[in-house]
Amino acid sequence: MNFDRKEIVTVKRNQIEKVLKNNSEKNVRVKLKGTEKFLTTQWIDYDNDGKADELLFQAEVKAKSVSDFVVVIDTVKEPQSKAVAYSRFVPERIDDYAWENNRVAFRAYGPVAQQLVEEGKEGGTLSSGIDLWLKKVDYSIIDDWYAKNEKEAGYYHIDHGEGYDPYHVGASRGTGGAGVWVNDSLQVGKNYINYKTIAKGPLRTIFELDYAPWSQYQIKETKRISLDLGSNFSKFDIILKAKEQFPNYTIGITLHDKKGEININKTKGWFRHWEPIDKTFLGEGIVLNPELVTQAFANNSTIPDQSNLLIVTNPSKKITFYAGFVWTGSKQVNEVTQWDEMLNKQAEIIQNPLQVTVN
Repeated sequence: MNFDRKEIVTVKRNQIEKVLKNNSEKNVRVKLKGTEKFLTTQWIDYDNDGKADELLFQAEVKAKSVSDFVVVIDTVKEPQSKAVAYSRFVPERIDDYAWENNRVAFRAYGPVAQQLVEEGKEGGTLSSGIDLWLKKVDYSIIDDWYAKNEKEAGYYHIDHGEGYDPYHVGASRGTGGAGVWVNDSLQVGKNYINYKTIAKGPLRTIFELDYAPWSQYQIKETKRISLDLGSNFSKFDIILKAKEQFPNYTIGITLHDKKGEININKTKGWFRHWEPIDKTFLGEGIVLNPELVTQAFANNSTIPDQSNLLIVTNPSKKITFYAGFVWTGSKQVNEVTQWDEMLNKQAEIIQNPLQVTVN
């Protein structure tokens, strides 16, 4: 590609079995060839059998070039950073599931939060939409914000210098919430019912959220969500099961009070919203393979939380998309054209992943 890349890459265990022979995974190190600079690594054990399946590290590759790295056995300590990808279940805030990296943060809502709403009690949230937390700092804030919110209710809704959560989801799709578009109406699910943490970080966090059957098609949905260090986009790998074939799996972005600006780029497969929030601007976006998209449009409604930018896709048992955002308060961008450039780049990254070969 004609731009520099800095991304998390994956090496399969079987690609480096010779290095691992008679050696512990914990002593595997990666460094840039020709240097003594060791990189931060992460192993992921997907099936939890005690034997890691993949080795991750962050590769920097200049435009139209190749970067060489060396995998070695060593006991030297890897570099540590406050900037990490991280996720966890949050029982101290009912049953949120929250995830973040050095650029963005998100959360989803669980069954107890739903139950509180359905029983008419205070403090609950009923939504399968995805919430956004706006960060100004590159270090982890989830644990600290939740802890301080326990002592001072509403703490994370106020900017204390690190960012805050001014984003309202309600019954909307937030950024990346799903539905099915049937007879000019969006049918949606409720809160997740189960979660499974696969990897907390520090380079990539991965977890799964299961949803009870929803819509007239009784769709069972499992979202495997991952977030890499350095990325503004969460990856959603969706597995779908239903009692019958269903149409129009739909991904949405809330339009809030409809004061924002929409850009639909169906050719490249990205869709965005740019809206004022307090005295700043927030850009939300969805990126996916354009061949999966049948239509995309703004569904405006007079009902609160029912106005969404909707991306309708071909029905499938599996679908992958990326949902993310950028906030001018973080100084990552200053104007909407920069957000469009980020979305363009993300679309190119998806279509042209870095190729890893092991010699």
